[in-house]
Amino acid sequence: MSGQAAPGTSLSPALRSLRLTGMLETLETRLAEARSGRLGHAEFLQVLLEDEMARREASSVQRRLKTAHFPTEATLEAFDFSYNAKLPQAQIRDLARLEFIEAGEGLICYGPVGVGKSHVACALGHLACRRGHDVLFTTTSRLLAELAGGHADRSFEVRLKKLSKVELLIVDDFAMRELTAAQADDFYELVSERIGRPGRSLVLTSNRAPSDWYQLFPNAVVGESTLDRLINTSHHLLMEGRSYRPNRRPKLGSGR
Repeated sequence: MSGQAAPGTSLSPALRSLRLTGMLETLETRLAEARSGRLGHAEFLQVLLEDEMARREASSVQRRLKTAHFPTEATLEAFDFSYNAKLPQAQIRDLARLEFIEAGEGLICYGPVGVGKSHVACALGHLACRRGHDVLFTTTSRLLAELAGGHADRSFEVRLKKLSKVELLIVDDFAMRELTAAQADDFYELVSERIGRPGRSLVLTSNRAPSDWYQLFPNAVVGESTLDRLINTSHHLLMEGRSYRPNRRPKLGSGR
């Protein structure tokens, strides 16, 4: 009928007002499919709803990836397992099922420099984001500084609670140096809040084997209380072999 607005034109303001942008983006395509007879009335509504759900899920994934603060866009799909035959590929694939998060189990990824520990940890975190988990990546130094700042402004409990609620907390470069008494106490509090709680997992990457961590705690009792719980409730992923990092050290006599 002349003078009557096309269905897409009349629906667009309502969809925009309701912030149904997923439907709005595909509306004309779906209307064309309906007019051609490829979609019935119920199918037309169903696919529009699916378009909206897909857009919202994609937005949620992007939000989780942004708040995770990954240093790189590392994924398991992009990891070259063929470069290093010593890597425990089957164990990594098994961990990629992410059942350890639901079980409240930790993951300790350790081995020499450059074998891909941080990449695998971030890749598992990236996968967790895509599957609906909230993730936070941080380094040990930043984590300890964050907790220490809570003592300075009396927000320690608030900061601890925030870190404790993250479903997957990835802490890179653990056990690089000795801890102070205050740092050891703070880390103990964090471990106590997270370990063994379903839907809460702590991933640590380290150049040292877990058996070497005890000596880094100034108080043996605190060290044993922290690490015995952490080590015994975590999967251990030993990564060895060739380094992925190119040797950038200058040759002698090169003048560099």
